[in-house]
Amino acid sequence: MANITYYVVLPFVRTEDGLAAEQAMEAPSRAAAISRARVAAQSKAGAVAFARTGDPSLGEFTDAEVLATFGEVPEDLSEY
Repeated sequence: MANITYYVVLPFVRTEDGLAAEQAMEAPSRAAAISRARVAAQSKAGAVAFARTGDPSLGEFTDAEVLATFGEVPEDLSEY
């Protein structure tokens, strides 16, 4: 199977302990992910748009490529 790129928006909310990720949302394109992250950040603490490329049949994916961040997001996104 060929590699597929997934575009994802990950919103963050403020909690007593700092920032927490909410449910990730898939987007159909790079531009849509960036736009949706921008909109999400207006009602949340912040949001990040990122992309991952890989072969879902093998479960092998590249590291996430951050496309854009808006508002407050953790400095280290590697744990999300």
